[in-house]
Amino acid sequence: MQSYIRLAAEKVLRKIKVDFDQPDWTRLEKQEAFRWQEAVRDAQRGPKVLIATSTGGQTAVTTIESLLAVALTLRGAEVHLLLCDEILPACLRAVSIRSPVIEDFVKHGPQKTYCWDCFNVGKAMYKRLGLPIHRYSEFISPADAAAARQLSESIPASDIGSKCMDGLAVGEHAVAGTLRFFARGTLDGEPQSEGVLRRYFEASLLTTFAIRKLLERYKYACACFNHGIYVPQGLIGEVARQKGVRVVNWNPAYRKKRFIFSHGDTYHHTLLTEPTAHWENMAWNTGREAELLDYLKSRWQGTRDWIRFNDKPQEDLTLISRELGINFSRPTVGMLTNVMWDAQLHYRANAFPNMLEWVLQTIRYFGKRPDLQLLIRVHPAEVRGQLPSRQPIIAEIKNAIQDLPSNVFLVPPESRISTYAAMTQTNAVIIYGTKTGVELTSLGIPIIVAGEAWIRNKGVTYDTSSPEEYFRMLDALPFREPLDEEVIRRGRKYAFHFFFRRMIPIKCIEPTSGRVPYKITLSSLDDLLPGKDPGLDIICDGILHGAEFSYPAELYPGGD
Repeated sequence: MQSYIRLAAEKVLRKIKVDFDQPDWTRLEKQEAFRWQEAVRDAQRGPKVLIATSTGGQTAVTTIESLLAVALTLRGAEVHLLLCDEILPACLRAVSIRSPVIEDFVKHGPQKTYCWDCFNVGKAMYKRLGLPIHRYSEFISPADAAAARQLSESIPASDIGSKCMDGLAVGEHAVAGTLRFFARGTLDGEPQSEGVLRRYFEASLLTTFAIRKLLERYKYACACFNHGIYVPQGLIGEVARQKGVRVVNWNPAYRKKRFIFSHGDTYHHTLLTEPTAHWENMAWNTGREAELLDYLKSRWQGTRDWIRFNDKPQEDLTLISRELGINFSRPTVGMLTNVMWDAQLHYRANAFPNMLEWVLQTIRYFGKRPDLQLLIRVHPAEVRGQLPSRQPIIAEIKNAIQDLPSNVFLVPPESRISTYAAMTQTNAVIIYGTKTGVELTSLGIPIIVAGEAWIRNKGVTYDTSSPEEYFRMLDALPFREPLDEEVIRRGRKYAFHFFFRRMIPIKCIEPTSGRVPYKITLSSLDDLLPGKDPGLDIICDGILHGAEFSYPAELYPGGD
């Protein structure tokens, strides 16, 4: 009977592997078994590195983190892996579109829906590596579980977001995870939001308890894991930093085959504080400028990126003007929104408490400036992203402002209008957190920053940190002079650094047309050895030794 059950489970897992498009490391069990086992043995004397995947069913994550586990082992690191084994009551994989009956999620959590396959598919894939696999349940005692449940049920919901435990922002990540679950920027009007929030808060506490014990038991030199925010990843970072364990976070970059790695925290934060000395003294020439501008032009159609939000963008200005009823011969100011729920973390320098407040106050301001037109481009990812927003910004605008000023024009998220074509017709562009500011400064367009866009603090934009400062800047519009040539050159240097240096290529990663946008393609383990791939070497050196995550793209021009 047990044999039958085991065979049935293996059959299910084989199907899950196909459905999840998990990387196949069977070569380590077959063609290169002895060589790999020897590498694993030798690495037991090396520095310990924790690959804290947690959510094993996220194939876009396990593809890269299993690759890192192998590459780091071949470089002498003792790699440990971490998976959630169906114990957390909420996590990054839980979103409302996967939980159509939210009352069931509040009552049962993700265990009823996708915990089993998430854990088992990750475990089955990682098991082939023969590396230590830790489970959350190993480090959560019955007393821990009871304490987390009691606190999550008793604390006032309004206090959760500001709740810290021993200096750890357990509440902030719970709120961010809940906003992501609902794909909303606020929880107002969501009848089940409190129940979901309490689940995420309990998961935050359990993650904190588990990671503390794990890091006390094993003395890791570094903890590497994806994203760095939400639950559980945000709490892994919080605990590791407090315990003095180096943190490395990563995300797929915008360019194909490339990834962003950052030290200490999520790139959402580190790109804001990265020293300008990393790029401002870069030798600049016409070749690098041409390479950058050629890539930026490709972004109009997204042909060289993982994701494109507009397959056939409308770039004809006559047709754009006719569709919107806007006259580009009049002074026009652009405004670019973000997806309201995305990466809702605390940032100190925001001029407004949230993006919606910024949008509404800006519209009201322009209602008193008939000399200017305001062109608002709503982010296409509201409807075309992986998690379509359940709080559309246009609905929020219409709810708050019944009569839109006649000089304010809205481009809805589903519109084919090219953001780039429209914004090049403006006198200036106002942004909150979009990366498009990096691109537009390179095109000579003045940018006013009201939030935590990565172009802030680079010496090329008009940065504001309070409503008063922001509206004083708007009072200066329209700008009488274009951006200075030196400012444009500085902006292009940063754009090159951002798109070409910080986005690190990995040779063995190939784009796919499947659900997961990339896969691993190897001829043998030799492809992952030091000296074979400059990008992978930089990543591994950063994880092992704290080296800077910066790819010398100037040495490899035309690297696409």
